[in-house]
Amino acid sequence: MRKDLHPQDYRPVVFQDTSDGSTFLTKSTAKADDTIKWEDGNEYPLVKTHISSSSHPFYTGKEKVLDLEGRVDRFKAKAEKAKAAREAKMKAAAKKQAPKTEKEQSEAVKLGDKNAKVELKES
Repeated sequence: MRKDLHPQDYRPVVFQDTSDGSTFLTKSTAKADDTIKWEDGNEYPLVKTHISSSSHPFYTGKEKVLDLEGRVDRFKAKAEKAKAAREAKMKAAAKKQAPKTEKEQSEAVKLGDKNAKVELKES
């Protein structure tokens, strides 16, 4: 068997769920800078987590949006920007293809504009 395979710093650690404030004491090798005084009067390393079994929708049965990094807001802003760009593009295309007056069409035909000839045939 290989020696020194398992970590040696296996110790009691308090995990705190930052979304609902719940804490629990367990053993872990997780590194922690903070400490907390536990119910038994002893001080233990504190590891903060964004989500745990006390706040996860699978365990609680309640759906909850947890967006700490602003991903939902960025997605919505990106979608709105894309929608505005799409509408502007459609408006520009519609303006470009707007029907010409008869005088403009006849001048375009004289100048050899193929699109103008097609428009006259369709009208």
